[in-house]
Amino acid sequence: MEYNKLIDRLIDLAIEEDIASGDVTTEAIIPAHSRAVAEMKMKADGVISGLEIIRRVYERFEKDIVWQPLIKDGDTVRKGDIILRIEASYRCLLLGERLSLNILQRMSGIATETAKYVKELAGTHTQLLDTRKTAPGLRVLDKLAVKQGGGTNHRMGLYDMSMIKDNHIKVAGGITNAVNAVRPKLAPGIKIEVETTNLDEVREALAAHADIIMLDNMSTADMTEAVKIIAGKAKTEASGNMSIPRLKEVAATGVDFISVGALTHSVTALDISMNIKNN
Repeated sequence: MEYNKLIDRLIDLAIEEDIASGDVTTEAIIPAHSRAVAEMKMKADGVISGLEIIRRVYERFEKDIVWQPLIKDGDTVRKGDIILRIEASYRCLLLGERLSLNILQRMSGIATETAKYVKELAGTHTQLLDTRKTAPGLRVLDKLAVKQGGGTNHRMGLYDMSMIKDNHIKVAGGITNAVNAVRPKLAPGIKIEVETTNLDEVREALAAHADIIMLDNMSTADMTEAVKIIAGKAKTEASGNMSIPRLKEVAATGVDFISVGALTHSVTALDISMNIKNN
């Protein structure tokens, strides 16, 4: 999938729902020729994500904006920092204000939360994964924010990895049957991941040559044993109730990945303000 095209469609929809035929208040009050400078300022500490996306938003309204980012996506910032200056027509700045802040605050909130989890995993070989628990229509931005916060993107959707879960296994009559049904129908390069909940299922998934074995809601002791059983013959992913206090303990089992749905399904926006000054 071409993600730039998806982002363009997302921006189109956001503009349509917020602006549609025009900003009736701004057009009535602000002269078309009036120019101004906007500054975006941090009202909390965090990690910034989404600057390049909001640049694309503003360029929809006006091609000759003066774009002056003072930091880059993925940077850590502090309360009070000025992170961006934009010079453009006053109308352009007002048109893009709410839309750009909505995007930047959400993405930066995800990046900030992701960075907290990544910090806990420092010094281990375990990587932090996101999930498909994203806002409908915003997945490409949610996952970009995870990446800019230091995390690793898991599959983007149902099309780029085969994830065999409990309901698939029930219908197929077991893990082996499910893997054998999927494998011949996959395009080259598509990996197979199997969800397991106990050590017997781990052994069956390993025997079926799964590429990745998910250890779902297992105890730390069972995960440790599962990693020993798998012994590098497949990648391992720990999933289920993976809170920050538990990360180091789980990473110590030797798992390759820990997936956390809370990175994107329970977003707290990072507080950022925008102030406009007459030029």
